[in-house]
Amino acid sequence: MTPSDLPPPQDEPQHQARPTKAGEQEGGNEHHIHVIGLMVGSALMFIGFLNVFLSISGGFEINVMPFLVYFGGLAIWANAAIETPILRYGTMAIAIALALGLVQYGEVLFWHKQVLFWVTIVIVMYFMFVEPKKPTT
Repeated sequence: MTPSDLPPPQDEPQHQARPTKAGEQEGGNEHHIHVIGLMVGSALMFIGFLNVFLSISGGFEINVMPFLVYFGGLAIWANAAIETPILRYGTMAIAIALALGLVQYGEVLFWHKQVLFWVTIVIVMYFMFVEPKKPTT
């Protein structure tokens, strides 16, 4: 055997360490917080939407609390899911403004419930049919 056919000595590392980027954290905590925001925001939106949907189909009145839960979940979800800052903070501001507007108005009318229902259906349909981005390697 020639010396070039021999494996490298054990005291030298076989793989070079990957250099870290400037804003990258070692533990990946940012990814965990991102996933938690997606889960909590989606859960709150679902709980608020479910209350609104049941009140539409059952014909009973609700107060503003399901809307507050829905819009709070939307703000949390937007903070975790939307990457473009203008869209992220715009969506969060609109969700908070709508929640505060309903609190100020003080009651939920039937058309409020219908608008929330159909906008949610359109948003879900959009995300069902849009293709996710391919991760760049």
